[in-house]
Amino acid sequence: MMRYSAFRALHVGTAGAGGVAHEARSRGLEQGIERALRAVLAEQRPDGHWVYELEADATIPAEYVLMVHALGEPADPALEARIGRYLRRKQGAHGGWPLFHDGAYDPSASVKAYFALKMIGDSPDAPHMVRAREAIRARGGAERSNVFTRILLALYGVVCWDAVPVMPVEIALLPRWFPFHLSKVSYWTRTVLTPLLVLDALKPRARNPRGVGIDELFLAPPRELGPAACAPHQNPFWFAFFSKAEACVRLLQPGMPARLRRRAIARASSFVRERLNGEHGLGAIFPAMVNAVMMFDAMGVPRDDPDAVRARRAVDRLLVDRGDETYCQPCFSPVWDTALMSHALLETGTPEALEAARRGLEWLRPLQIVDLHGDWAERRPGLRPGGWAFQYANAHYPDVDDTAVVAMAMHRYDRLQPEPGFQDAVERAREWVLGMQCRGGRHGHGWGAFDPENTHLYLNNIPFADHGALLDPPTADVSARCVSMLAQLDPAACRDRKAPARRALAWLLDEQEACGAWYGRWGMNYIYGAWSVLCALGAAGLDMKDEAAVRAVAWLASIQNEDGGWGEDGDSYRLGYDGHRPFQSTPSQTAWAVLGMMAVGAVDSPAVARGIAWLLERQREDGLWDEQHHTATGFERVFYLRYHGYARYFPLWALARYRKLRFSGGGKPGYGM
Repeated sequence: MMRYSAFRALHVGTAGAGGVAHEARSRGLEQGIERALRAVLAEQRPDGHWVYELEADATIPAEYVLMVHALGEPADPALEARIGRYLRRKQGAHGGWPLFHDGAYDPSASVKAYFALKMIGDSPDAPHMVRAREAIRARGGAERSNVFTRILLALYGVVCWDAVPVMPVEIALLPRWFPFHLSKVSYWTRTVLTPLLVLDALKPRARNPRGVGIDELFLAPPRELGPAACAPHQNPFWFAFFSKAEACVRLLQPGMPARLRRRAIARASSFVRERLNGEHGLGAIFPAMVNAVMMFDAMGVPRDDPDAVRARRAVDRLLVDRGDETYCQPCFSPVWDTALMSHALLETGTPEALEAARRGLEWLRPLQIVDLHGDWAERRPGLRPGGWAFQYANAHYPDVDDTAVVAMAMHRYDRLQPEPGFQDAVERAREWVLGMQCRGGRHGHGWGAFDPENTHLYLNNIPFADHGALLDPPTADVSARCVSMLAQLDPAACRDRKAPARRALAWLLDEQEACGAWYGRWGMNYIYGAWSVLCALGAAGLDMKDEAAVRAVAWLASIQNEDGGWGEDGDSYRLGYDGHRPFQSTPSQTAWAVLGMMAVGAVDSPAVARGIAWLLERQREDGLWDEQHHTATGFERVFYLRYHGYARYFPLWALARYRKLRFSGGGKPGYGM
C-alpha cells in the first residue's frame, strides 16, 4: 500500500521524474482499486445483490427489548444478553447515549437504553447504570424525553397519557381538505402515526411481566408530568395555537360517539393491513412495524392471525447477530446498496466488475414497481408507477432518490454493454420521476423523496411534531439526483428554459448556500449536498467556468482536513444552519468531496490528489476502509444512520474515477453521478 507522504511526493514530483512519478501513481491506484474490487465482489450475494448493515442508534435495539416485554412474550435470555452488550458498548463518555458515534448526550436515547438494560436485568447499582442515571438526572431528567419516548412510557404506565399530545383516532376519518390529513404528512409519519392513533384510542397497558419501572430517572413524580414544552424548531405562536386546539380536543375526546370511534379504528386498521407488505412490514421501517404489532395486540387480534404473525416476524428480520452482540436495524437497504455498488463497479470497468454490475442490475429489474399506485398517487392520480423502493419490498412507497440512482446505473450499463438492455425500465423510471416533480410555488421545482408537494410546514408546529420531521419537502440532494438522471438520459435536458430539468437546475442554483455548499438532507451534510449538486451541475454541462461550480469546489477545498481527507460532524444539522461543522476525516465523506470536485472537471486540483492519497493511505490490507461514524441522516437532529456499505462503494468509486480521469487525459465523467 502506498503511504500518503510518498504518494503526495510522487504526485507533485519534478518534471524530470514525471515518467517515474506517473507510473508509481498509476501503480498505487491500480493496487488500491484491485484490492477494493476483490473485497466487494466477494460480498455480492448469490442472486446478484448487495446489502449491508444499516445501523442507527441505541433507541432501536432498546425499543425491540421493550416491545417484547410490552407484549409479554417469553424473553430470550441469550438474545437479551447480546443486545445488552451492544447497548453498554454504545454508552457515551458523558454517561448517556448519543444519536451518532461519539455524539453528544441525547435524553430520549438515554432513557430508552437505560430502561432496556434494566429490563434485561442490569442492576441499577451497576457502575454503568449509575453513570447513566446521573447523566440523565443532571440534564433535566426523563422529563426531557421526546413525544415518541413519552408514548412508550405511557404504554408502560410510567407517565400518564396527559403527558402525550392528543392524536385522536378520528383523524383517520378527516376529509382531505382539512388542515391536518394523513396525506399531508410524509410517508414515514403516515405509517408510524396511523397505528399510534389506535394505541392512543385504546390506551393499552404494557404487560411488563418483570414489573420494571424507571421512576428514578425523573426529577419529579413521573405521573404528574404534563405536556412537553415548545420544541426549539417550533414557532411559539403557532405552537401555542395548536396547543390550545389540542386542549379542546382533549376535553371533547371522552364525548366522541362510540360508533364514530369504532369506525375510525377500523379505518386505521384497514390502512395498516393494506400496507403490511408481507414479511417486510408496514412501511418497511422499524418504528411503523413495531407500532403495527402493538396495534394488533391492543385490538385483541389473535397472535396466530396471519397479519399479526407477518407483522411480528418482519420485526425479527431486522435483527443483526454478530456473535457476541445483537442489534436491530431500522430497515434494510438492498436497492440503495446494490445501485450504488453498481455505479462503483461500472466506474471500475474491468470485465469482472461489469459482469457483477450486470448481475446486480438484473436483480434490481423485477423490483421496479409498475403495477401499484402507492400513496404518492394521492397527488398524482394519473401518473403511471415506475419507481423502486429503498428496501426489498415497499410497493406503496417507492423512493425518488433510489429510482434516479437505479435508472442512471442501468442507462450507464446500456451505454457500455447493449445487452441485456434496460431501456424499458429506464424510460418507465424517467416518466415516474418527471411526474413526481413539485409544481413550483414557494418550494420550487425540486423533488421530495416519496411525495410531491409534501410542504405543509405549519404542521411541524403541532405538539406531536417535536422531532420536526413530519414532512417530506423537496431537498437539494434528491433534486440533484433527479437532474443528474434527466441530464444523463438526455444531454439537452437542461437547455430549454421551460424544461423540467432546467427549472429544477435553476432551483438548485438558488438553493446554494452563501459559503458555496448545499444542505444535505439525507447525508451528512453540506459535503453530501455539495457532492450531490456538483454531480448534477456536471451532468447539466456546467464546469469550472461556472460561478456556482467554482464556489462549491473552493468551499470543499477550504474545509479539507490537514490529513487530506474530509469529515463533517452531525452537529452541522444544528438549528442555526450556519454551515459545516469540522470533524475527523471519514472514507465516505472524503469520497463524496473528491467525486464532487471531479464531477465539474477539477480532477487536477491538489485537493483532489490529497483526498485520493488519504483514501489509499487509510485502505486496509483486505481492500476496505474503517468507518465507525454515522455519515447519513434519517431525520436531522433526531435520527442518524451508519450505512456499512458507504465505506466500501464510495471510496472504490472515487479511486476508479480518479484513475479514469487523471491518467486518461482529464475532463469530466460524462455521467450523472
